Amino acid sequence: MKTVTLNGQTVPAIGMGSWHLGQGRHSAQAEINALRAGIDSGLKVIDTAEMYGDGRSESLIGKAIDGLRDKVYLVSKIYPYHANRLMMERSCNDSLKRLNTECLDLYLLHWRFSSMLSEAVSGFEKLKQQGKIKAWGVSNFDVSDMEDLFATENGDRCATNQIFYNPASRGIEFDLIPWCNQHHMPMMAYSPLGGEGASLLRHPLITQLAAKYQTGPSTILLAWVIRNGNMIAIPESGEAAHIKENAAALSVQLQPADLNVMDEAFPPPGRKVPLETR
Repeated sequence: MKTVTLNGQTVPAIGMGSWHLGQGRHSAQAEINALRAGIDSGLKVIDTAEMYGDGRSESLIGKAIDGLRDKVYLVSKIYPYHANRLMMERSCNDSLKRLNTECLDLYLLHWRFSSMLSEAVSGFEKLKQQGKIKAWGVSNFDVSDMEDLFATENGDRCATNQIFYNPASRGIEFDLIPWCNQHHMPMMAYSPLGGEGASLLRHPLITQLAAKYQTGPSTILLAWVIRNGNMIAIPESGEAAHIKENAAALSVQLQPADLNVMDEAFPPPGRKVPLETR
């Protein structure tokens, strides 16, 4: 099983996202069953955010992990305009209540909204001291943002950077991934299957490779995303069968020749490109 060490804890390199969970796309029970199937399949990381469905995603996850908290590495994200000395603790408390837990394993700043990084970092450190979070990190930060963060007092305590990454969106390979590797920081990839409206799962090369490895297209895409050992992919699904297909990527190693073919179909960046977000 492919793993990544996150804040001193080793976790499987595939987790579960939740952007649309708890919002009626599937029945609540089906989504709870799907999350539990993922946990049974060894997917430890569950990622959510107070923004997702105005807290409905967190509430559904809270029900899904009832009695299973020790099997889960729980991640949530805070709105940037809540990450200040006036609102941060309340925002965290609300997430903890919805998730039915006393502590988050990881709490992320959802994106950079202003230059008040010092207040955010200070707030994260206070929440750690209070035992409400074990670690903190960021999301949607480019290299310049990471440099600003590390120039902030205690900013180098950031545990991860969660970003948009998949074969069709490889811009971060030019400078952001090397920067994080240089600073020994694991990363998290959201929308690793391409995101809403993407056609990666139907791409001829992906379906061809899926047939070769006798697996599903999502398995191929996720095996590619986690290929280098420093990336955790958090695909979202509200269906148990899809989650089991995602989990299969933990045991698939793409051959060098197939990685080369992927590079031909989805070329890596040759220059700096703007950070993509969703």
